[in-house]
Amino acid sequence: MISAGRITINGKLANIGDRASISDKILVDGRQIALDAVETVLLMYHKPEGQICTHDDPQDRPTVYEALPEPPQGRWISIGRLDFNTQGLLLFTNNGELANQWMHPSANIEREYLVRVRGQITPDILARLEKGVMLDDGFAQCKIAEKLREDQTKQNQWLRLVITEGRNREVRRLMEACDLKVSQLKRIRFGHLSLPKSLPVGQTVQVPEKKHQPR
Repeated sequence: MISAGRITINGKLANIGDRASISDKILVDGRQIALDAVETVLLMYHKPEGQICTHDDPQDRPTVYEALPEPPQGRWISIGRLDFNTQGLLLFTNNGELANQWMHPSANIEREYLVRVRGQITPDILARLEKGVMLDDGFAQCKIAEKLREDQTKQNQWLRLVITEGRNREVRRLMEACDLKVSQLKRIRFGHLSLPKSLPVGQTVQVPEKKHQPR
């Protein structure tokens, strides 16, 4: 319809990629259409291991979208991703502009993880993570790298990591660069939103509107 010149925005022919707001005058075949404000929803989802963050998977693995409720309007947009074997906090919204605010690199939004690793966590490793490590796609570092505890067998140790980027498998690659093998990875915070302890794995909860903006 746009290519055929059937749509105008404020008296000008629309082009693919144009944006419009609720206050704009949009005509289709010369008739003005009524616009309704889109209800913005922000969801927190407690992702389990074994789900992939895509709408369609060629391998037919379970996807996170299969577990989400129907959005009131539009479609769900994932704010960042977690890999197949990572558990924890995922955010979804039906508002593309809000999603972009959360994901834009200039926002430097913190992501906090709990990581269980096999191997010895030394003060030198913690210092290296905070100073920075060169990965195959560039320099990466942790804002916070803190040793928490050992498990009962003392074969695994727990770390708390805070990073400000969302690169693919960044935490796992940081661990690999330090000769540490990840046995469990969970994101517990994204920006100012923490994963509620009361939220069961595989369930969602809506974020109050006053907490929608990233910080």
